[in-house]
Amino acid sequence: MTAALLLGLGLVLMAIGMPVAFAIGIAGFTYFFLPETFLPTNIGPQRIVSATQSFPLLAVPLFIFIGHLMNASGITPRLMRLSTLLAGWMSGGLAQASIVLSTLMGGVSGSAVADAAMQSRVLGQGMVQQGYSPGFTGAVLSIGGLVTATIPPSIGLILYGYLGEVSIGRLFIAGVVPGFLLMVALMVTTYFVARRRGYTPVREGLPAGREVLSAARSSLWALLFPVWLLVGIRYGLFTPTEAGAFAVAYALLVGCVIHREMGWREILAAMHASVRDIGMIMLIIMFSGIIGYVVSFERVPQTIAELTLGVFSSHATLLLTLAVLLVLLGMLLEATVVVMLLTPILVPVVKAAGVDPVHFGLLMMTLVTFGGMTPPVGISMYTVCGILRCSFFDYSRELVPFALAVFVVVLGIIFFPDIVLFLPNLLMG
Repeated sequence: MTAALLLGLGLVLMAIGMPVAFAIGIAGFTYFFLPETFLPTNIGPQRIVSATQSFPLLAVPLFIFIGHLMNASGITPRLMRLSTLLAGWMSGGLAQASIVLSTLMGGVSGSAVADAAMQSRVLGQGMVQQGYSPGFTGAVLSIGGLVTATIPPSIGLILYGYLGEVSIGRLFIAGVVPGFLLMVALMVTTYFVARRRGYTPVREGLPAGREVLSAARSSLWALLFPVWLLVGIRYGLFTPTEAGAFAVAYALLVGCVIHREMGWREILAAMHASVRDIGMIMLIIMFSGIIGYVVSFERVPQTIAELTLGVFSSHATLLLTLAVLLVLLGMLLEATVVVMLLTPILVPVVKAAGVDPVHFGLLMMTLVTFGGMTPPVGISMYTVCGILRCSFFDYSRELVPFALAVFVVVLGIIFFPDIVLFLPNLLMG
């Protein structure tokens, strides 16, 4: 009960406009001043410090830095050309290309919001000028970032693995199949909407093999990045954290030596943007350490597990209930916050119910990221609509068919766990 009240206090503070990290910190520190609490107050600062003392957590700033480096290294226009060649011949060619680009960029940026913002600036105005409605353009560019949240390296999966003590390597490999299924579902939805509205292709007919080969060759270093990542983790060449360090060196090599489009100015700009993003995330992580301690001390996961095991008769029923909860919370809070607050609570619950935490991790990241693309507080929604100047009503209306496609994939993940677990079980045992 005490933990629930503290979480409620944190949500109220966020609702009135307090920065997320401070809202979480105040709620956590309040516990040590309650009359029935016998713990010394110096535990709070100790938990803040200990929350940062994690080698796996070092992967987060490294992969954030990689995303900014890759965008500055000339990779984005090359991937854009390849995406347009592969999908531009379909109905709604630019929209199809944006979804393919999200899939390819998922192996580079690792951030759904960063991907949506980048594509809105690169593709958004061109799509509107081609006759696409601003609402449809915003919905496509935003929902495409959902693929980015599952394709490795996903920042959310790193945080989930760290907090839930789940193998980050298995999470990375498990994200590949759901990511491609989401891509296919979104492209099929785009095709039918575009056909009905007369959104024409940007190319006539299928591309020649020579064109595709040329575009793939120019994008080769970007395409190889997630391959090196997964192969290195699979064969024990490096841990996910060491993979982040390898990837930084890889991005510098590609940008400075191979493409020769990145100099000191671009590197410093990438570092500046990375520090801003990392500072925000790390502050949330630090203060979440207090909440995590309180939740553990109050035995919240064990209590919830005992209740749910007596109520839910099957894995599917439990996961469907949690799916609704995660979507609702994702609509109100940023995905990182939901992961930080709920992972320590829900992972022990699903483990006790016999659900593989890797399976649940992919489900959780998909749903909380999707929640961030919906009203009323979706960060991706505000980002895209702010850049494209489209109304939230038009955006929300156009999002409906894509939301239905996402829910079909989510139901598949819930009822057929092997969609997620097949690849990590095959490659890592």
